Amino acid sequence: MLDATTAAMAQSIQSLHAATFAGFEPLQPPAPTSNDPVYLAALHACSQLGFIAHDAECLARAWLAQSTRTGQFDAALWPSDPRDFGLQTTPRASAFVTCPQALGLYAVLPDADWVGRMARAGVPTVQLRYKSDDAVAIAQEVRKAVAAVAGTPALLFINDHWREAIAAGAYGLHLGQEDLDALTPEELQTLRDSGLRLGVSTHGYAEMVRADAVGPSYIAMGAVFPTTLKKMATAPQGLGRLAAYAKLMKNYPQVAIGGIGQEQFAEVLATGVGSIAVVRALVNADQPEEAAASLMAAMRG
Repeated sequence: MLDATTAAMAQSIQSLHAATFAGFEPLQPPAPTSNDPVYLAALHACSQLGFIAHDAECLARAWLAQSTRTGQFDAALWPSDPRDFGLQTTPRASAFVTCPQALGLYAVLPDADWVGRMARAGVPTVQLRYKSDDAVAIAQEVRKAVAAVAGTPALLFINDHWREAIAAGAYGLHLGQEDLDALTPEELQTLRDSGLRLGVSTHGYAEMVRADAVGPSYIAMGAVFPTTLKKMATAPQGLGRLAAYAKLMKNYPQVAIGGIGQEQFAEVLATGVGSIAVVRALVNADQPEEAAASLMAAMRG
């Protein structure tokens, strides 16, 4: 139970930001880890705004840090300063090789043939998301994908298969949170030493903070809208949250992903992200090259 002053602070946060973060069901606040009134107010308000437990905790800690740094509590000032989340200062002490700030249209593709086809169509960033339990087939497909982009400007990221990506000389690697957490410190250092660029999937504040600890080359944020492509552990984030994430992670290249159609490109780009990932928009198109040209034009506005 919050005291009257803390409850009023929480209500101020909630009412001032309800429109930005509309569409989420209120959640029960997690057990508090501090008795500070600012922390408690923010923890309660962010839970009421629908942020899951570890994100509400992350925001509450940031709100307390912000209030301490500025010397006052301001319910209107949603935390967006990297310092208040404990993010690395730039230049980062721990970081992967950089990639372009704006990766443009980012096509996630099922095999090397599709990678080559979209690279030749001018798609600037492509990812091989090849699903197989056959180690030989995986290594072969990764090598084929690297060869497929040769002679094109396309930047190729390999999903998951980091050893094969290193061996084949790929431009970069993309990992989910669980894959990142599964790496030993030695494996993570091997990745850094290889010169691979690293992209990391995130689904909220706590995962962005976790990703920042390794200094990836870019941050992927989603799912922005509902998607049936894969079962998501978190609800669609929506444009309000995406804009808040983009503001916090402004020092990283950012990729928005999840259920984004061409008709939504303008509003997604307006949040400040520099890239939009598409998964099925090209492989399901009747004329994939024409679809790619249309999507790239939409990226340019």
